[in-house]
Amino acid sequence: MNLGPSWRRELLTERRMKDEFMARHPESPFVSSRTPFRPLRYFAPAPRWVVKARLDRHSEPEEAYLRTNRDGQAVVRCLGTVVFRAADREQRLKVYHAGEAVGPSAFVPFRDGTSGKESYGPGRYLVIDLRPDDRYELDFNRAFNPYCAYTDDFECGFPPAENDLPFAVRAGEKVWDPARNPATPSTAVKRMVEDALARRRTPRSGRGSS
Repeated sequence: MNLGPSWRRELLTERRMKDEFMARHPESPFVSSRTPFRPLRYFAPAPRWVVKARLDRHSEPEEAYLRTNRDGQAVVRCLGTVVFRAADREQRLKVYHAGEAVGPSAFVPFRDGTSGKESYGPGRYLVIDLRPDDRYELDFNRAFNPYCAYTDDFECGFPPAENDLPFAVRAGEKVWDPARNPATPSTAVKRMVEDALARRRTPRSGRGSS
C-alpha cells in the first residue's frame, strides 16, 4: 500500500503521546498500580503491514467468551470476521465488541509468530472504528499490548485459537518487559494461579505471630 510521509509522522507522534500518557496520567496502568514506567517498545514502522480488509459480519452479533489472565472469562460480542491478504494468502481474524461503553469501536485480538518472543506472548490487540461499508485498513503498526502485559493489577481477554496468525508480524508494540513475557495465554494463566497460591501459603505477620 502506498503511504505518504504523513503516515510515519503520525505513527511516531502517537507513540510519543502514548508514552506521555502511560508515564503520567492517573488512568495509566503504571500510575494506578504504582509500577515504575519505562518507555514502551516498538517494531520500526513498516508500511507493508498496513493492509486492506473487509468485515464479514454475522447476521446478528454472537455472544462470545475470551479466556482471561485470571482464568476467568470476558464476555464480549463477536461481530464477524475481518478478511485480508498477507503472507500470500487470505487471512481471517474474529472481531469483537466490548459493549455500549466503547461506542463504535471494535477490537481484534491476535497472536502471531513473534508472540512469546519479540512481542507479548498471550497476544496483542488492534482497534477498528466500525464503518457502514465494512471496508478497512488494518494497520498492524498500531497493534498494542493489553494492560496485563505491564502489571497483574488488570484482567484482560486473550485471543481465541482462531486468531493465531501462522507468520510473524514484526509491526506494532513489542513486549514491554522480557522478564514478564509468558509464552502463551495458558502460560500466563498458570503463572497467575501459581502466584496467587504462593501468596496464600505465605504466613502473614501480625498479632499472635512469634
